[in-house]
Amino acid sequence: MDGASWMLVTYHEGDAAKPQVGVMADGVVRRAQDLLSGRSMMELFADWDAVAPALRALTPSDGAPVPGAHLLAPLRFPSKVLCTGANYYGHLAEMGIERPERAGQPFFFLKPPTTTIIGPGDAVLLPARAGRKIDWEAELAVVIGRRCRDVPPARAREVVAGWTVINDISARDLLHRDDAVAPPFGFDWFGSKAEDTFCPMGPGIVPQWLVQDPQRLGVRLTVNGVVKQDSSTADMVCGIWDLIAAASRIVTLEPGDVIATGTPAGVGVPRGDFLAPGDEVVVEIEQVGTLRHFVAGSAGGSGSGAP
Repeated sequence: MDGASWMLVTYHEGDAAKPQVGVMADGVVRRAQDLLSGRSMMELFADWDAVAPALRALTPSDGAPVPGAHLLAPLRFPSKVLCTGANYYGHLAEMGIERPERAGQPFFFLKPPTTTIIGPGDAVLLPARAGRKIDWEAELAVVIGRRCRDVPPARAREVVAGWTVINDISARDLLHRDDAVAPPFGFDWFGSKAEDTFCPMGPGIVPQWLVQDPQRLGVRLTVNGVVKQDSSTADMVCGIWDLIAAASRIVTLEPGDVIATGTPAGVGVPRGDFLAPGDEVVVEIEQVGTLRHFVAGSAGGSGSGAP
């Protein structure tokens, strides 16, 4: 797949070093220009309207390379991670759901940002419980750059700062609850989506203007080199601009907020195929980047996404 031309990244130069914002192109992390120096990524997005014009004129190769830069999750940490469920026709089909006649309203759920988000090269920690069924979901994610509410779809792109890659890790064994207080509460979206380290993100954030048509991007996920998902954002049920508009009708969107746009066909649950310790997962989204992470058994402590 074609990679991103360049992206904003968060990195450090040593375990004790303060995270910094840099620019990455062709796999090389470079120091940011003075405009970005000393700011976190969240601070950058809080001032996005002022920063964006300078970034449009940026030449990625101008900054000095950072030897030994270690990439972190690009956003540490957004106030909201909104995820979209059941938003690809192919994914609906593999789950045994008939193709809807119309898109309808999207279904959202939340992940806790400070404990689920991990960065490139980090490990998803599998929960230490019998019968776990931990699945992958490759997703294009939107990063918001402007505080907004009730955004019409035709103006949704105006509030987008950039794009990133997310793997919406899911505990399929917790989605259906036999012990629910009543049948209407038998689906546990919080329990199945919110465990520690269940939101790998990165490697960086591609400014929105570098992706001409986000509705025509290839999406691929491999586990240990075996292709599991291979699709396109063109298969979405509810388009990206409609998703942003719908989310903004529910909550005020703030700079740095993340909206994951759903996953295509190829998840593990229809085939009983789940993640195991030692797995390497690679998520590629055309023009946005390649996110590589690993899977480990739980050590019983907090994940690397904890602040």
